[in-house]
Amino acid sequence: MTTLLATERIKLFTTRSPWWSIVAALGLTIGFAGLVALNHSEGRPLQVEHSQFGIQFGLVVVLVMAALAVTTEYRFSTIRATFQAVPNRSAVLVAKTAVVAVLAAVIGEIAAFGSWTVTRVIAGGPEMAIATGADVRMVAGVGLVYALAAVIAVAVGTLVRQSAGAISILLIWPLLVENLVQLIPGAGPHIHDWMPFVNAERFLNPPEFTTPPIGPWGSLAYLAGVAAALFAAAMVAVNRRDA
Repeated sequence: MTTLLATERIKLFTTRSPWWSIVAALGLTIGFAGLVALNHSEGRPLQVEHSQFGIQFGLVVVLVMAALAVTTEYRFSTIRATFQAVPNRSAVLVAKTAVVAVLAAVIGEIAAFGSWTVTRVIAGGPEMAIATGADVRMVAGVGLVYALAAVIAVAVGTLVRQSAGAISILLIWPLLVENLVQLIPGAGPHIHDWMPFVNAERFLNPPEFTTPPIGPWGSLAYLAGVAAALFAAAMVAVNRRDA
């Protein structure tokens, strides 16, 4: 497994997409935090949650990066050579997912703490201190959300195997579908409560913004359950289909 992890790390970082993704994710999140700080009203002090408004932009970039880590191999047929060298396809998928998830977690932590630091330097006051459990969750929890989102993206990429299709699903689902589902008469709001990325947002949001039906940590556990289910489906698919 150590060799597999090293191999997947080398394969990932010898392409340009993760490097551009890192720059884009950090640039968007930290840059947006700086804009918020520069344009805030003097009469309303900034708080920790205000520094994290750009986190969703970084999440979208991470989803695309994670999907491309899989679909690019299918596009150029390098996945066949990988499976020939390592017949245990499950181990390959686990190693690839682990490498991408760790990178996503690191991006998330740097983005979150970088955004908080920039906001505090530009226009921070005592309200910007990370003083409560909710504050810690809003900042330090970003890495957990990004890692689980990366697992979902790798699973979707493995199931779809085409970059355009996988990226379309991963962009349309959190940005459009999860919001439009609320329009379903009667059941819409209840279905919305159980959308995966809605629960990711509720885990990161302060309590006064929203009240998750299962609490913030329950929301994270639910997101992890969705990621595990999709990963299991991807594992079955990768072992049954031809490369």
